[in-house]
Amino acid sequence: MISLKNIFLTLLLLLVSKTGDACTAIVAGKNATVDGSVLNSHTDAGADCRIRVVPGQKFAKGALAPVYYGIQRVDLPLEDNGEILGYIPQVEQTYTYFQSAYSHINEYQLCIGESTMSQRSELQVDKGQGKQIMTVEQAMIFALQRCKTAEDALALITSLMETYGFLPSCGPESECLTIADPENVWVLELFSVGKNWTPESGKPGVIWAAQRVPDDHIAMIPNWSIIKEIDLSKPAEYKASSNYQTVAIENGWYSPQSGKPFVWQEAYCPTPREFATNRFWLFANTFAPSMKLIPERRTNDPYENLNQYMQYVEPLSMYPFSLKPDNKVSVKDLMAFQRSTFTGTIYDKENDAVWYYPDKDGKMVKSKLATPFPSKETQKLMKTTRRRAVARVDGEYGMVAQLRSDMPREIGGVYWVFQDNAYTSPYIPIFTGVTRIPEVYSTYNPRQYADNSVRWAIDFVDNLLYLNWQDGKEDLNAARTPMEDGFFARNRQIEQDFIALQKKNPKKAVELLNSYTQECADKIMQTYVELRNTLITKYTNNKIR
Repeated sequence: MISLKNIFLTLLLLLVSKTGDACTAIVAGKNATVDGSVLNSHTDAGADCRIRVVPGQKFAKGALAPVYYGIQRVDLPLEDNGEILGYIPQVEQTYTYFQSAYSHINEYQLCIGESTMSQRSELQVDKGQGKQIMTVEQAMIFALQRCKTAEDALALITSLMETYGFLPSCGPESECLTIADPENVWVLELFSVGKNWTPESGKPGVIWAAQRVPDDHIAMIPNWSIIKEIDLSKPAEYKASSNYQTVAIENGWYSPQSGKPFVWQEAYCPTPREFATNRFWLFANTFAPSMKLIPERRTNDPYENLNQYMQYVEPLSMYPFSLKPDNKVSVKDLMAFQRSTFTGTIYDKENDAVWYYPDKDGKMVKSKLATPFPSKETQKLMKTTRRRAVARVDGEYGMVAQLRSDMPREIGGVYWVFQDNAYTSPYIPIFTGVTRIPEVYSTYNPRQYADNSVRWAIDFVDNLLYLNWQDGKEDLNAARTPMEDGFFARNRQIEQDFIALQKKNPKKAVELLNSYTQECADKIMQTYVELRNTLITKYTNNKIR
């Protein structure tokens, strides 16, 4: 017998379409944060939101490691990484890491975020159009398995890409990786070399450049290149492939005879698009408003976001690679930014004029249905457009990682993970010493609802909000905020308990972390089931009249 709950969910899913992919990555150096930790983050992190611990292993000399294509696929069994494109030499010892579509962190607090960028059409390549086999998600796994520091990971990833060829897997586009440890953050940008590349050519299979983020700075990658001029005389700050200029010169994208400096961002990226420039603006305006980079874009006028004739489209050159924030940032600051929907700006779709109607007195009032995430059908019906916000209704999953050098590595790293939509989802804290992930965070099938999946529990709430978004979001915050505050407070106690227990019984100390992760997952599931029931009870259309 089909349950009413499943029928209702199916109807909601038909009403609210979810399509598209895009990522925002934010990093912060240790002197730019309130507690001296390094921060790394990533939104919209791919289809396979399931998280699992892959333990470190020992291998015999001469063993080979498979190179997979399909790691991001959520339709495959949890342990299945897809098609094998080739093999590389295996190492004798690997480290424990957390695997998902884009695997982010390992037991040594090495953390990698990702943001797909755009690149010139001449550089684009798909699987089978050359002999490139190394995707970024596969390179991230190799780095997490084999490296302890950001610089070692940077060296390994670029070596793998040069040797085996960079194969884009998010369309034929370029990629950026934010590589961090408790001391350093590097931004690595990777452009492919086009079709028909082979290892036998003797040419690097990638064009890459990397720049270190100053310790007192923060940086953001909104699906666009942020590296500008490169000074290889400063190897502690800049690194690049041997072909980082030559490919641009050969294609006529840069001329040394011009007398102008070589600007990486201008050479390899096409004309900027608003989905990147609006996030550049929001990032700078949120964390360093004193810079006053461009005219103000904040407004509460619902008609201003329709007045595109007067909106500025600025050159990316005005935004620095990184910036010093007006105030030091925290984990919660990055979480708040990941949940951003451009509230109070010209990009605010929740305050679009189409949501307003005249009441009985002729006064314009906002509909309770007003949402920052109008579906495609809603856009067509209401004759409006969409904006690329930081938060995404189709966000899949994402994270904020807190990396700390003043604590044992098992608790120094905190992997704060959200599922589905950052706007709707809670963040669960997972310490880097955890060896077991709760079942609800490793279970998800997008084609079949399941009660034991946190992704489905959050998605259920996300869909119910469309019944009355304006009032429902207040219910959401009332349930989620105290729960997350409790996680932050409880973390501090768990850290103290772990340090005391580790000295006496290391195995019990690790089990403490596992039990705490399960406790948090149970709390999230309970809270979101109760929130689901609250929303359907308060906003159902089956009211007694």
